Amino acid sequence: MNHGHGGYDGKAGHGADAASAQERTFTALPPARGRGFADSWWGRAWLKALEDTALDGSQLKKGRGVAREGLVGAVSVRPGRITAVVRDRNGSAYRSDVLFQELDEADWERFLDVAAARAGHVAALLDREMPPHLVEDAAAAGVELLPGIGDLEPECSCEAWDHCPHTAALCYQVARLLDQDPFVLLLMRGRGERRLLDELQLRIVASASERGASGRGAPTDGSGGVGAASAEAADGGVRADEAFAARDILPPLPAPPPLPGEPGPVPSLGTETEPEPGIDTAVLELLAADGAARAHWMLADALSPDHAHRPPPVALTPRQDAVRLLAGARPEPWIAKRLAAGSGRSPAALDAAVRAWRYGGAAGLAVLDEEWTPAPETLTRAQARLTAAWEGDERPRLRAVGNRWTAAEDGVQLRYGRDGRWWPYLDEDGHWVPAGPGDEDPAAALGGAEPSAPPSAAARRPGVQLDVTAP
Repeated sequence: MNHGHGGYDGKAGHGADAASAQERTFTALPPARGRGFADSWWGRAWLKALEDTALDGSQLKKGRGVAREGLVGAVSVRPGRITAVVRDRNGSAYRSDVLFQELDEADWERFLDVAAARAGHVAALLDREMPPHLVEDAAAAGVELLPGIGDLEPECSCEAWDHCPHTAALCYQVARLLDQDPFVLLLMRGRGERRLLDELQLRIVASASERGASGRGAPTDGSGGVGAASAEAADGGVRADEAFAARDILPPLPAPPPLPGEPGPVPSLGTETEPEPGIDTAVLELLAADGAARAHWMLADALSPDHAHRPPPVALTPRQDAVRLLAGARPEPWIAKRLAAGSGRSPAALDAAVRAWRYGGAAGLAVLDEEWTPAPETLTRAQARLTAAWEGDERPRLRAVGNRWTAAEDGVQLRYGRDGRWWPYLDEDGHWVPAGPGDEDPAAALGGAEPSAPPSAAARRPGVQLDVTAP
């Protein structure tokens, strides 16, 4: 569909541009068989005004059939009037118009004040929605946006004195246009999209400048009371998604704050006053320090140039988060014991989990916890990569079970992660433990293994002549 515009660019039109912005032409819509003409509440309100106005229901029924068969041509929309050429089933063509009362300047001033008072109103319009609260607020200010009985006045070259099938068909097609873009309704009332958004922007900027110059935190409604925008803020501010949706019309935001060199200091909660029963101040200090560190990391990530191209981090389970806290915070032993209990791991398993986290975060922990079987094509590629990673006389003999390739007699193991990386493990006292970061090259991963057990375990590091074998 041709909406007759290329999107709002924030610049007011002048001369011919302004005139063209006050008229939009929509190409003929395809037949509407098997569907209604309006899904939105404002589109249905338009049709209700048509059906309440027409005196002959049979003419409306014929008009629905004409519209449903796609016999309405291109629709021209301009202030106070919609126009189209409508054909009968026999091929006869008629020029049909429907007149709609424009708002006067005083009405538009009141409407603009109402719309600019709430960021949610502007955000909804930019999202091609007509919020019920905007219509209600405008009506309370004496401005009727939607048509009522008698507001849709027909004119047709078939010379019918009431709504005929041609003007009815035109109204049914316009309901489909309204469904997709409520600015069509506002244009019929007298304001094109560009002009309307320009005027809203001027009001929003002026309101922000006025508050900044006067030092007031909230505008008033002229009678000393708090206006709608500040009342909304007092109730909890503007929703972030609404503010983001209105970004093209709101004043530019200030530059983001610089990144602090380190997380903020954590206050000491140890005071002479005894805490309430069940409140552990040492644990709260640990969580506060962790929260500050995570906030610092999140801000650094948000300010980085490639932030928009990275996927959001995966949410951790409580079991995973306990490992993260132990790996990063290194808490007192008695706090670590409580975290261990919450993680559901034995001391040895918890130690392995902490090492896995330090090597690879959530991905490293997943490789420790998961045992899975790669798909045949993935397994074939993995075995080919293993085979190509070493010279023939240096190739380890690794037996594959699922995603784990093991040389038990030499105390080495490679685990293949779902991310396509290889992770080295060493046998320490009968337990496989993480021994290094993941790498796409299995030889590099195994060569980077870092034994932490006694020297006897270090002696079992790879370096012997082995071969890859299938399970």
